[in-house]
This record gives sequence, C-alpha cells and structure tokens, in this order.
Amino acid sequence: MLTLATDLDALTRFGRALADPIRCRLLLALREAPAYPSDLAEALGISRTRLSNQLACLRDCGLVVAVPEGRRSRYELADARLGHALDDLRTTVLAVEADKTCPDAETKGCC
Repeated sequence: MLTLATDLDALTRFGRALADPIRCRLLLALREAPAYPSDLAEALGISRTRLSNQLACLRDCGLVVAVPEGRRSRYELADARLGHALDDLRTTVLAVEADKTCPDAETKGCC
C-alpha cells in the first residue's frame, strides 16, 4: 500500500502545481531550459516576489530544484521525465474543446 500512497501523493503534488497558471507557465519555461529567477520573472512578466513564491511551491512539490552556481541559483525540472509528462498533458488538453466542460462543473467546481 505504500506504493499507492506514494503515487497518490506524487499526483496530488503535480495537480496542485498545475492548478495555478503562473506555475504552469514556469514549468513549461523550465521544460525548455533551466533558468535563473531574474530571467524567469522577466520572461513571464511577473514580480520577483511573486516568482519566488511560485518557485517555492514548485520546490515544495518536488517538481523543480535550485542548482547553486556561485552566488546565484539556477532552476530546473527535478526530473527530465516531468518535461515529457508536461508535453503529454499539454497535448491532451489541447485536444479538449475550449467551450466544453464536464456535466458536473457547476455543482462540483471542476473543469
């Protein structure tokens, strides 16, 4: 049962990370290449404070890591397989019709 709990925890963490558009954009940017926080903030058009909070969430979820480089830290995906998972999810989401939601969206607050 430990494996199931670990799998559920991993999926929950991934889902929490994807629940925020800025975190999604960060993950997609880091999928392309590792980057420094200042470069990420500029590319995403957000403040460094907001970026720092989002990166902390992604680190806590175990999805990104900070790699020290002298006095700076470079961020990258914690595992290259995350990039493949993001690609798979992205293409799946693109296949969904934009004007469609699940039948229970209003009552369950999903989609």
